[in-house]
Formats: sequence, structure tokens, C-alpha cells
Amino acid sequence: ISLFSFLVFLRYQIYYGYPLETYLEYPIIIAQDVILLFCIMHFSGKAKRALFYAVVFWVGWYMLTLQKWIIDLAMNLCTFISAASKLVQLQHLWQTKDSGQVSTLTWGMSAYTCATRIITTVMTTNDLAVLIRFIIMLILNIWVTATILHYSKTKKTD
Repeated sequence: ISLFSFLVFLRYQIYYGYPLETYLEYPIIIAQDVILLFCIMHFSGKAKRALFYAVVFWVGWYMLTLQKWIIDLAMNLCTFISAASKLVQLQHLWQTKDSGQVSTLTWGMSAYTCATRIITTVMTTNDLAVLIRFIIMLILNIWVTATILHYSKTKKTD
């Protein structure tokens, strides 16, 4: 799902002709994911399936920009999916009341990244859909980070 989200975000940035600096990290992240997926398929003996997934990827990449409303809808759906995954993480933390192996640093860095992306988006493109995405992600990342800190402190004091 995160690969799909990266692909949509990258295609969205390219479609609207935003400066390369605003999305340069996404092709690198996508390339890493693709290489990882190929290695997993190769070493698990499913390399022939990789061709099928590559075709699906290229068809999806093309179809995203057939109509403006498709890329806009895909961007909004990715925001919804990303938010839902963070809400699931929060729900798990609330149910277990244990931060377990969840990394406070990782979630804190995610919040920091969203905050910096808000600033760079305002300074470069001022795209409302992108701003809404990063504002929602910032709020949820801070919420998860605070929840992790709360339950890690609760665990230590028990």
C-alpha cells in the first residue's frame, strides 16, 4: 500500500508539473521498494510473477493520468489509506496499552518530515490536496508518537 501511495504522489507531482525538488525523493524510495520486491520474488522462486506486477505497475502508471479527476481522486484515496493505517496503529496501542517494539524515534521523525513537507509545499506549490495530506499525517504522527510515549512511561512505572 505504501508503494502505491508513493507512486500516486509521484505521478501527481509530475502531472501538475511541480519542481523536481518537491518530489525527488519519491523515485528513489520507489526504486528501493521495487528492488526489494524483486529480490523477495526471486529468492522465493516467484520471479515470473514479477513480470505480471511490472505490467500492472506500468498500466496503472499510465491510467492515473488519463483524466485529471483520476489523479486527484487517487491522491485523496492515498491520504485516506495512509490516515487509516495510522488510526489502526493507534487502535492497537490503545487496546494493548503497550508500546512494545514500536519506535518513538521513527514516528517522531515521520512527524518532523510531515512538518517540513508542509513548509516546502507552502513555499513551492501551495497545492491544497498535498497540504491537507501532510497536515493530516502530521497530526496523526504526533498522536501516535504521544501515545507511544504515554504507554512506554506507563510500562516503566508499573
